[in-house]
Formats: sequence, structure tokens, C-alpha cells
Amino acid sequence: MYFEDMPVGLTYGTASRTLSAEEIIAFAEQWDPQPFHTDPEAAKQSHFGGLVASGFQTILVAFNLILATGSIREGSMGSPGWTNLRWIKPVYAGDTLRAQVEVLSAKRSQSKPDRGFCEIRNTVYNQKDELVCEFTSTWMLKTRT
Repeated sequence: MYFEDMPVGLTYGTASRTLSAEEIIAFAEQWDPQPFHTDPEAAKQSHFGGLVASGFQTILVAFNLILATGSIREGSMGSPGWTNLRWIKPVYAGDTLRAQVEVLSAKRSQSKPDRGFCEIRNTVYNQKDELVCEFTSTWMLKTRT
């Protein structure tokens, strides 16, 4: 999609993805080596009561699911940033995640008319439709003109 295809109020969802214990451990060993992410026995003794995914893995899985829709493949020019990141519920081994996207605002650049900026609310849910994570991102998208 291009900037013009992202009107305020547009919403869409993604496919889903289940996180295995092996994936959680492998990610955490490289990027977030805390015992409740890397050691199932230690995780059982933690306040989580079981192995949980790193929050960083959660947002990366959600972002990958959004990219897999193909919605911004042609128009993406990157992002100047994310805000309002919140991890609301832990993601446990075996949980299945899906993301929802909502366009909050859309503004064409005044100085560079080949692009526009869309503020996007990204919400991530588990298989029980419980909100596990949310963040706001700004997408820079090509315009058709």
C-alpha cells in the first residue's frame, strides 16, 4: 500500500504464529538472556510460573506478521520511530500471537511530497484474544504522485 491507501480509521489483522519453547529460548539466549526466558525450570520458579518470551521477541513477531500481510511492501520508506510501547501480559511458550493494525493519523509531508506519514496503533493478542502488547509506530510511505 501507498500513503493514499492508508486512510485514518483503516484497520486490518494479520495471520497468527505460535511460539515454541525452543524459539523462545534461542531468541533469549542471543538477545535477552534472563532465566525466565532461557531456563524452563527457573521460569517455573519465577513470578511468571513458566517460560515466557522476551517482550522484544513479542514485538518482532508482531512486526513480522504485519510485514507478511504485504500491506506496506511497495510503499514502505521505513519508520522514524515507535512510541507508547507496553507489554501487558506475558507470552508463554505455546501461545499463538496475531496483530491488529489501525491507522490513527495520516499526513502528507509538506517538504517532501513523495511521502506521507501514518501513525499506526499496533495491538498484539494471544489465542484467548487477550491483549499482550501494544505500541504506536509511524510509517513513512511513498505517495503515488
